[in-house]
Amino acid sequence: MSPNGPQRSGATDDALLRAARLGDEEAFAVLVDRHAPGMYRYALRLVGGSDADAKEVTQEALISAWKGLDTFAGRSSLRTWLFRLVHRRAADLQRHRRPTPIDDELLSAALRPAEDNPLRDALDSELLAALQAALDELPWHQRAAWLLFEIEGLSYDEIAAALDLSTGSVRGHLHRGRRTLAERMERWR
Repeated sequence: MSPNGPQRSGATDDALLRAARLGDEEAFAVLVDRHAPGMYRYALRLVGGSDADAKEVTQEALISAWKGLDTFAGRSSLRTWLFRLVHRRAADLQRHRRPTPIDDELLSAALRPAEDNPLRDALDSELLAALQAALDELPWHQRAAWLLFEIEGLSYDEIAAALDLSTGSVRGHLHRGRRTLAERMERWR
């Protein structure tokens, strides 16, 4: 960062985007620092918990973002556009590989931790394994929509932009995914 330049970390995404479009690598680095952790979390869950795959997907998405800054039209937020790039790279990777299970640690954040109770620990472990298996069986868009909504907290509109779907399609994928998960998780109610 230039000693004469403005404090970049407090700048808005729009300001940093404008600077990055003019070739300012420092501005882009601030955007990367700001958005890469969420992109990586989403990629990690989407590719089934493989750290190497998630890093690859995130890196490829960031390279695409840098090369395609001029193509970002601003119809969605920068964050949503970056999630869309991650989704596309993960989909490309998924097409070339067998589905892999989601890491238990990723799903455990969605569950309350058990107290010091071996029986409860065993039940939680079984529940987590059942949820992982159910998520693995969801079709790609249902799984992606569920992860973006339930884990990343994106709105329907943001998910629609990230997955390049209509908001109605997102609602449908979430509805069908939740229904399927509810059916598969029935014994845990």
